[in-house]
Amino acid sequence: MTAASKRRVTFAGSRDVIGDRLATRGTARGGKTLTVAPAPEIPDQDLASFTLARCEELGDKPALIDGPSGRTITYAELRRQTTALAGALSKRGIGKGDVVAIYMPNLPEYAVIFHGVLRANATNTTANPLYTEHELAHQLADSGAKMLFTIEAFLETARKAAAEVGLSDIVVVGDSDGDGPTLAELLAEGGEAPEPDIDPEDDLAVLPYSSGTTGLPKGVMLSHRNLVANVLQTGETIAGDEDDVTLGVLPFFHIYGMTVIMNLGLRNGATIVTMPRFDLDGFLGLIEKHGVTIAYVVPPIALALAKHPAVEGRDLSSLRMIMSGAAPLGEELAKAVAERTGTPTIQGYGMTELSPVSHVAPVDSQKGGSIGPPLAGTECRIVDPETGEDAERGELWVRGPQVMQGYLNNDEATRETIDGDGWLHTGDVAEMDDEGYYSIVDRLKELIKYKGFQVPPAELEAILITHPSVADCAVIGVPDEEAGEIPKGFIVASGDDVTDDELMAFVAAKVSPQKKIRLIERIEEIPKSASGKILRRELAGRD
Repeated sequence: MTAASKRRVTFAGSRDVIGDRLATRGTARGGKTLTVAPAPEIPDQDLASFTLARCEELGDKPALIDGPSGRTITYAELRRQTTALAGALSKRGIGKGDVVAIYMPNLPEYAVIFHGVLRANATNTTANPLYTEHELAHQLADSGAKMLFTIEAFLETARKAAAEVGLSDIVVVGDSDGDGPTLAELLAEGGEAPEPDIDPEDDLAVLPYSSGTTGLPKGVMLSHRNLVANVLQTGETIAGDEDDVTLGVLPFFHIYGMTVIMNLGLRNGATIVTMPRFDLDGFLGLIEKHGVTIAYVVPPIALALAKHPAVEGRDLSSLRMIMSGAAPLGEELAKAVAERTGTPTIQGYGMTELSPVSHVAPVDSQKGGSIGPPLAGTECRIVDPETGEDAERGELWVRGPQVMQGYLNNDEATRETIDGDGWLHTGDVAEMDDEGYYSIVDRLKELIKYKGFQVPPAELEAILITHPSVADCAVIGVPDEEAGEIPKGFIVASGDDVTDDELMAFVAAKVSPQKKIRLIERIEEIPKSASGKILRRELAGRD
């Protein structure tokens, strides 16, 4: 990557210098003022040294456990293996400025590779393991990856993608019949790990790719400082320690799993039990077997916890907190999860471009449906997208040390997302109450325009999902000659004992007239991304 491809963001009114705290200041919003808590002290460290700081102290304590097999990597082994991998990568010419791709599901070795690459002073790009060869090839080419780690099951796709972009170095995790080296062989090679050579503020730790709701996915440039800051910011609200056991079911390639589960968990000295793919029985079984204390989920998993019969009779007493993120979680569903599991259930908010967290609802001070107040050191504005003025309800803007450096090789998209004062425009519609708690109403671009009224799909989905005959649902706007757009609901029914008219009447009784659902279509499954977001474009394409 070239220096020209990066756009470093500075904050108006205060230079965000390493070790300094952001000044506490007010952010006006519709005549109200919110005091922002100071940012935590951010050490001048690379992400690997910061995250793995307790490895020597914790020694033989399990750091990562493979859920299906029980294979374990202790903290001492994690340090040894990341150092060994850094040495092997250095011998192969991988170092500062180079990008290494990880294309695999959640396994204990994911953390070894991720931090081994950082320890070699290089940058990770994490790829969705569900990618096709062409999708993977786009990320490899755009990021300029020089090496690719994968597993045997994905090797054919990885080879085709690598061949498409001229990449020759593929490393397989586990046994392989391929010609290239395995991770075990690299770890056995030895070689001296290079000295850390990282500028935390400028050097990139990871290049995850955004979900690509418009155009091709974009490389999100996150520095070491971005990620260290966000681990510290998140940890101030989601307290954890070495007694915690977390379940690594959300994909580590995605920024939620990467920062909140993997890096925050390892920083705290917790044990992380990994799952390569989600299945409800396995998920529940691992909670019981390992005494999982914190479950990080997305709304589809929350829905299963609230409604699926398989949850009945399972021992979930070890859980002390469930946190949902990546997509809105309605108040009624959050309450249903908490009541059924007997566990406080909160939600947070973020996006890849925010490393990812900007808001979390405190577990001891919850408000139904709210994403909570901003994290320490995070400023927010709610802005009318038509006028650019502060408003009671509008687009959420965020500014803080977790804001990305920009989009790789895409200055235009960077300028469209981050303005000259360092505000990141999230594209999400939000409201704030008098106590500084925020709620996400919907995506700005997904609002349904019914006769000039703005109708948020998420609000209708949060109502529809509470019907006992609805297992899952989604709402989109569809063209209408008279109204412009009308709300249409897609449902996955849990039984055949309810009519479409009954479902529409159920929603109509709870909303103002312009928000009524006017069409229903029954489908077998709601299309969603790996992080749990509804893929509304696929639903729109059915018409």
